[in-house]
Amino acid sequence: MKIGYSVEGSTDRALIKGFVKRWCPHAETIEGKFRGSTRTSRRREIQHICGELASKSAEFIVFLTDSNTDDPDGWRSVLRQEGERLPAEYARYTVFGICQRNVECWLCADADWLSTKTLLPPEEFRMPNPKRAFELALGIQARDRKEEEISALVQEAPLHNWLHNRSFEDFYDKLWQKSKSFDDCQMENVRDAR
Repeated sequence: MKIGYSVEGSTDRALIKGFVKRWCPHAETIEGKFRGSTRTSRRREIQHICGELASKSAEFIVFLTDSNTDDPDGWRSVLRQEGERLPAEYARYTVFGICQRNVECWLCADADWLSTKTLLPPEEFRMPNPKRAFELALGIQARDRKEEEISALVQEAPLHNWLHNRSFEDFYDKLWQKSKSFDDCQMENVRDAR
């Protein structure tokens, strides 16, 4: 199976790779490239990225981006805007994940569990924007983005505890529904673990 994806940065890429290793360990991943450096330019490139990934035989495409807003429902408007750019021919096998504020909010959604992995107090991760705390806890630097370590965390994480984050819950539900049509992916129902 080939899974195509498009992300904003290294932490997003690590999260996607962690999910793939967890649920589709034999899948090949293909990163879609976009020209530009802003969310607006990325949005304009959705059609191009889908075409590129489809030409490389991607059977499933995932877009992951941050909402970059404090509004608890702001991710929904970003989701709508991104979805409006998706050509109809790719809709049946494409999923958008929009993180409320940023991807670190998902990674820190279970502060108690993350605390056991980083040996830092859970309060360090219980804040509206835990990006800096997460980067400090993992030792993320410009030259060492710790993608393998982040991917490993995602593979182990008790994802049922992430479901209280509505943007993650939306993403998970869409992945779960799409995964039912793939024989090669054994995506667990994390709702059963609640």
